[in-house]
Amino acid sequence: MQVQKILVPLGSLLLLAPGYRFYGWSGIAVASGALVMWMLLHFTRLMQILRRATGRPVGHVDSAVMLNAKLRRGVTLMHTVALTRSLGALQSPKDAQPEVFRWTDSTQSHVTCTYVGGRLAHWELARPAPSEPAP
Repeated sequence: MQVQKILVPLGSLLLLAPGYRFYGWSGIAVASGALVMWMLLHFTRLMQILRRATGRPVGHVDSAVMLNAKLRRGVTLMHTVALTRSLGALQSPKDAQPEVFRWTDSTQSHVTCTYVGGRLAHWELARPAPSEPAP
């Protein structure tokens, strides 16, 4: 189980309980207002990432090599979309685990990312074979 699924509700309770204990209902109102603001900040970030991705072709990245260098295990798909500013081209069947997405650059190099449970588990860079120059 992911730690965030436990820590976020627990942190919310740890914010609401002292608010009620020391300030009563007005403390609950302030604490819940802070929680709503926190959720709105995350929602705004999500919408900004998706707005940037709408103007780009699906599965396109400026440089697959740079994307390969910036990726790390455990990041979310949304983090990868923020890095590439493009939605990945789905390679696996829809709604099947693990999810496999691919981003390709203009030199036909591509990075294939495998997400298990919404987190990056494995990625692979593939570069085309160099062509022989004509004599």
